[in-house]
Amino acid sequence: MGTYKYSAEFRADAVALARSSGRPVSRVAAELGVNHETLRQWIKTAEKAARPEAVAESAKDAEIAALRKQVRELEMERDILRRAAKYFAGETNW
Repeated sequence: MGTYKYSAEFRADAVALARSSGRPVSRVAAELGVNHETLRQWIKTAEKAARPEAVAESAKDAEIAALRKQVRELEMERDILRRAAKYFAGETNW
């Protein structure tokens, strides 16, 4: 099973067609020869792009997630260094 790359113009036209027609997304997708879930994702992405507050919110969420990951990594490094220092100092009670 291969992956297909669709042009941005094709995606935009498919989303516009799905929105403007009163037909179900699955039927429009079948007519275009696209998986219905793929078309649903394109529509979802287009809706997010249309709302600037959602883009800003998702950027904040991504930054928060990255910072939390960095904090976890730094805490793990700190704990490893503490254990190593105790080990080399001769303290065996961890």
